[in-house]
This record gives sequence, C-alpha cells and structure tokens, in this order.
Amino acid sequence: MTMIRMLAALALLAGPQAAAPAAAQAPQVSADDVALFYRVYDAAGGAPDGATLQRDYLGRGSAGLARFAELRRITGEAIAAAIAKNPGFYVEARQCADALPRVLPRVDASARRFAELVPGTSFPPVTVAIGRGRPVAVGEARGAYIGLEALCAWKAPDPDIANRMVRVIVHELVHTRQRGLAERTDEATVLHAALVEGTAEFLTELLTGSIAYGHLQRATKGREGAIEAAFLKDVDRPAVGSAWVFNGSVAAGDTADLGYWVGYRIVKAHYARATDKRQALLDILAIDDAQAFLAGSGWTPGMEMDE
Repeated sequence: MTMIRMLAALALLAGPQAAAPAAAQAPQVSADDVALFYRVYDAAGGAPDGATLQRDYLGRGSAGLARFAELRRITGEAIAAAIAKNPGFYVEARQCADALPRVLPRVDASARRFAELVPGTSFPPVTVAIGRGRPVAVGEARGAYIGLEALCAWKAPDPDIANRMVRVIVHELVHTRQRGLAERTDEATVLHAALVEGTAEFLTELLTGSIAYGHLQRATKGREGAIEAAFLKDVDRPAVGSAWVFNGSVAAGDTADLGYWVGYRIVKAHYARATDKRQALLDILAIDDAQAFLAGSGWTPGMEMDE
C-alpha cells in the first residue's frame, strides 16, 4: 500500500461510519506527520539535513509532533543524525505505516472496552510521527505520541507490527488516564515508576489480551522469585539510572525495563484479590502512595499468577 492509499484508508476509518459511541470517546489517531516526514525525506533523496528537517518537518508538523519534540528533545539535527546512523529504521518505517489501517479498529475496540470498565472515560489524541530513533512512545494527560521508526525497529515484544502498535498505543493511552504517582515524575523511585508502568501494562493486558512488553514475560519465566526479590531491595532507589526502568532501547536485551514487568505483577495481584473490580481499576489508575499500594496488594516475590 502506498503512503497516499494508507492515508486514504485512515481517512475512511476516521469518518462517521467508524466513530465510537459518545460514551466511549475513542481517541483520534493521526498519522499526518508521517506523510509529511516522507515528503521531506524523499525530496532530499533519503538524506535530509538537520536544518531542512527542522524547517519543513518539525516546523510544519502538527501540535502533537511539536509536543512530542518538546518532551523528548527531538530536533532536526537529532533526526538527521539518527538517519545517518540507522538509515534502515527510516526505510522500514514507511512500510510499517501500512499497518495503521489494521491497527485503528483494534485501538478503537480497546477504548470501548476501557469505557465499559471505567464509565465516562475519554481519551486525548494520539500522534503517530517520525522521531530520532527513540523513544518508542510516550503518554501524558494531553496526548499519546508514537515514534513510528522506533516502534517499527523494536521487534522484541512481538514480530507482528500491528500487534506491537496496538499494545503500545493502548499502553500509552492508559498513561493519559493515570493520576497520582503518574503526575509526579520528578525524583520517582524504582517502586513509583514500576507501579506507573505496571498499571499501563496491566490495563493493556486487560484490554488487548497481552502486555505491551511481552518479551519480559517470556524472559522472566522460571526466574520470577529471584528477580522480584532483587527488585524489593531497590524499591527506594531513584528510578532514573536504575537497573529496573527507563534503561531500554531498540537494541536493548531482555533484561532492560524489568521493573515494568514487576510493577505489572504487583498491580495484577491487587486486582485479583479485589472483590469490587471497578473500584480496583479506579484505585489502580489513581495510585498515590507507592509503599501503601505495595503493602496492600497481596503481592509477594515469585507468587504464582494466572497467565
């Protein structure tokens, strides 16, 4: 499918016939910035310089792209350097964009399911764009932002790009609806960050059938007790610079970001023991005290859970 045909398919999916019921308030997903990037990229023969990317791509992109760039230090020079270092990322991402028409109905279905579980839920826009090779994605109250070239290259969770994209978008959409700890990222501890990310992973599983970081589930099989006992020793350490969170990359192995998986297991334990599941979800989305939540979750290192 060409880029023009892909955008036409996206327009059809975004039309009235695919609109979610008012109660669901499904997110609007835009890939306009991807098309803009490739116009600039092609005009420069696949090697645009930093100034051109800054002026013709970042300078003319959407408000979502501008916010993504602000949050993750994406500049024209940084993108040009990433293209020079990993040119294959940007060739492959064009092909991955063809998966978007298959992704959007599944994201819409997950949003509807979320609204059934947590009535009144609505979502901010999702921007699919091209960045500097990282990060894969980020979510905040204002929106979710997907770096298509990074997500396309990050095959570890699932070799199927549509599956990866659906679950990463849903993971980030959960972040947009979190409160409490999720709004206080400065000086976060390992436990704090693990619960924020673990919440997004747990809701992604609940809504799509699998966590986004599926490779962590496979990599930790049979080692749950040892990994989680080690995690407990580091819960009060600063998250940034730790061995547990925010240390992943497209090229990272299966030991990166293990805190996402431990946090998911803690959140899942809390939900499993709750008698009022709807209230449990509301509590999970608004975790405000990391230590109190851990203490009341019923989680213990290595405990068995339904897969």
